[in-house]
Amino acid sequence: MQWHKITIVGVGLIGGSIGLGVKKRGLFARVFGVGRDVARLEQAQRLGAIDETSLDLPSAVRESDLVVFCAPVDRIAEQVLRAAAHCKPGAVLTDAGSTKQAIVRAVESALPAGVGFVGSHPLAGSEKKGVEHAHADLFVDRVTVLTPTGDTPEETVHGATALWKGLGGRVTTMSPEHHDQALALTSHLPHLVASVLAGLLPDDWCELAASGFRDTTRIASGDPGVWTPIFQHNRQAVLTALDLFDERIREFRHALTQDDQSRLDELLTQGKKVRDALGS
Repeated sequence: MQWHKITIVGVGLIGGSIGLGVKKRGLFARVFGVGRDVARLEQAQRLGAIDETSLDLPSAVRESDLVVFCAPVDRIAEQVLRAAAHCKPGAVLTDAGSTKQAIVRAVESALPAGVGFVGSHPLAGSEKKGVEHAHADLFVDRVTVLTPTGDTPEETVHGATALWKGLGGRVTTMSPEHHDQALALTSHLPHLVASVLAGLLPDDWCELAASGFRDTTRIASGDPGVWTPIFQHNRQAVLTALDLFDERIREFRHALTQDDQSRLDELLTQGKKVRDALGS
């Protein structure tokens, strides 16, 4: 696949890492960055994540072979549709959002002919934000989930797959619905639980919060401006995951109330077995 121009909409941690990775590997001749903050775009350019900057989305995406949207999930669908009206025929559009159903549903029903979109979610990142934390190898050996539907052009899937594999990652596919159900349990619920636990800590106990507490609550430092829309977009799946969590908490509570050593050991062993299988 011969590519010339990629446009990255939102050049923070993820968008900046895409830009750095693309430039390190020579995947595109030109890397454009689009955003709303001139200073942040100039910072991304100084750090080498992008070649050119623009505040104007329609002009930036013209002649782009691929456009990737790395904004908070509540902005992506509107950005995709605004950009698609100015993209050349055959352009590949994808995103890096943590939810998929709402985005895919809004976009696919309104795309102009000749432009394809497929949802993507690279399972990479950190609790940090900003292009200053981006790095070219963020996606190496990491999984990216693509969520094509029956309406997704095959060449669009091929283009997005080539991007993420070109950045060193592995690609898997599933439906938008399955993605959101799975990520509610593996990503969104853990963030919620970490936030709840961090919020319970009294100020005068902070010096007692050692590595166990800090490791468990690390992701609570994620940007609320990113995470609030994620929870809203994936509300039903997160509520279902919360029901499962509540059920397990009730099992622990009952075992503690009954001073049931055998059941406590059984529950802890179940959790340990699954966590050990995940590896480091």
